[in-house]
Order: sequence, then C-alpha cells, then structure tokens
Amino acid sequence: MYNAPIRGEEQGKVVEELREKILSDPEMVLDDRDVMKALIAANEKQLGNNIVDLRGIAMERLEARLDRLEDTHRSVIAAAYENLAGTNQIHRAVLTLLDSYDFEAFLQTLGTEIAETLRVDRIKLVLETLQDDGKESVAQMGRVLAVVPPGFIDEYVTSGRKMPARQVTLRQVAEANEDIYGDAAGWIHSEALLKLDFGEGRLPGMLVMGAEDPHQFKPNHGTDLLTFFAGVFERVMRRWLA
Repeated sequence: MYNAPIRGEEQGKVVEELREKILSDPEMVLDDRDVMKALIAANEKQLGNNIVDLRGIAMERLEARLDRLEDTHRSVIAAAYENLAGTNQIHRAVLTLLDSYDFEAFLQTLGTEIAETLRVDRIKLVLETLQDDGKESVAQMGRVLAVVPPGFIDEYVTSGRKMPARQVTLRQVAEANEDIYGDAAGWIHSEALLKLDFGEGRLPGMLVMGAEDPHQFKPNHGTDLLTFFAGVFERVMRRWLA
C-alpha cells in the first residue's frame, strides 16, 4: 500500500519527461522507423478491424518504395566504386606497358606485373604468322606468346560461327583451348578476348586474359575499359613491330 503511489508518481514523471522530450524534438520520433511502425500499429488497433486506414496503407507503400530506392542507391554506389577500381587498374597496367624498354621485357611484364595488376590468372599474346620458320624462335621469347596460322583468331573469337569478330569478347568457357593456355587450360573458366589491329599489311593479333573464376568475364559485363586497353596495346605493339 505504501509503494504503489510512489511507483505511480515515478511513472508519471517518466511519462511527462518523455512527453516534453518528444514535443521539443519531434523529428527524433519521425526519423525512427521502428517507433513510427509501433505508433501506426497502435493507431490501427484503436480504429478497429472494420475501418480501413488509407493513411497507413499509403505509408506502407511509401516505405516499400523507400526500401527499393535505398537498395538501388546502394547498388549504384557499389557499381561506381567497382568502375573506379577497374579504371585505376587499367591506368596502372597502361603505365606499366609504356615503361617497357625492349620486346622481351615487354612480354615478361605482360605475364607478370600486368597480369597481377589486372587480377587475371593468365595472359597470352596470340600472333598470326605465315612463316613456319619463325614460330620456334618467337615461341622461345616467353610462355606468354603464342603463334597461330592466319584465320585462327577470328575463328576462335566467333567459335567458328559466320559472324564478325568483335574487338572485345567476354565469355565463360567449359573447356579452355590448350593451344592458348597450355597446361593451364584445365582450370580456366572465363576469358576476355581483345582482338588487335597492327596496321595495314599486317596480320591481326589477340590478347587473351583467362581467369579461374567463371564469373570474372561474362557477356553482360561492360567492355569500355578493355576496349581502351586494347587500343593502347595495339599502339605499343606497332612500335615493337616497326
């Protein structure tokens, strides 16, 4: 009998303090999604089951739209960061290409520093040639280089179909080509193919990037950065071929 009035007084004091705080800073409640949900639910209980609260329905729809917008916002931000990271990788790789002082160093850098910068498991430079005598000497310049007969590149890029070969092709592979990847063919599951134009009177080339991750290169990925890298690579190669 003695404690009940004290608890009631304390509770009333707490309620009064809470009321004053809410009145002084109503945004505190409005910005709290869980509190607003509780208030709306309490309001719906008072209205009863036979009354439709249109304002509550509208707020639910607005909340759903807000959730979708927040998801889209996060996706856009993530894509922007990913694109920025990809741009930085390509820029670093280009600077490394331009630092090479001779062709052998160029090939060595291609298979090591540039592959690491671009985060690919294998890089192969494929050159078409008519001269069988030159194949052995060229192949000795590094495991990153492969020589093939004329027409091989277009057939490889298009998988033998009668269609133009795009400059950049991204795809997943079930069985990688041993002529390209050698002993690494068994664990390459996606690849980027960059067709190279070395100028008038010269056979084409191709830069192949292979990855163990089957999702690293997919047909629906963007190709702008790789197209830029292919253009730079073509110009550097023309300098060596000259």
